[in-house]
Amino acid sequence: MTREDAAVELPDFDIVANLLIEEGVLAVSPAELHGLLAGQLAAGARFDADTLLRVFLELMDVSALKQETTKLGLIELYQRTLAQYESDDFDFALLLPDDEQMLAQRAEALGSWCSGFLSGFGLHTKQSQKLSAEAQEGLQDLAQIAQIAADTDVDSEEDEADLMEVQEYVRMAAMLMFNECNRVAEPEKEPTPRTLH
Repeated sequence: MTREDAAVELPDFDIVANLLIEEGVLAVSPAELHGLLAGQLAAGARFDADTLLRVFLELMDVSALKQETTKLGLIELYQRTLAQYESDDFDFALLLPDDEQMLAQRAEALGSWCSGFLSGFGLHTKQSQKLSAEAQEGLQDLAQIAQIAADTDVDSEEDEADLMEVQEYVRMAAMLMFNECNRVAEPEKEPTPRTLH
């Protein structure tokens, strides 16, 4: 198996959480941070490393990063998120707590991810950009999902299945936005030159 055949995976949620904790970042969760980043990328934003770190500082509401490992980890998160979006395998993933966590915690993280995505997407969407009805509906649905709350402390299989279904919907909606806003314009066909006889 070549490196290109291997699916690009996001860094582990807990690793990103630890990086944020070490930096004293309390204003944003790993899920919301990834949502913000995914939203900006979906809207067409691209960053070089310096600009990216400035964007992250702003998103995390800190003046500087103390650890080199945090900088590298955040750059890696950006690169892998973009690579997943651009993959033909539809392997884009949301950075969320793993399945061992309580359902309520995972539902809350999904809501935070959607909230972050909408903020990030809104920051970079051009006013002139017309989204399809499907994409507009997706944004409205994400706004609804951002309000999600698990109303029970008991995890049932039905609740688990519902959360997985909503998570998959969010994933597909994010890919739809990315594909719509990052389409390469079809090159205009040049008129065939007429030959003079």
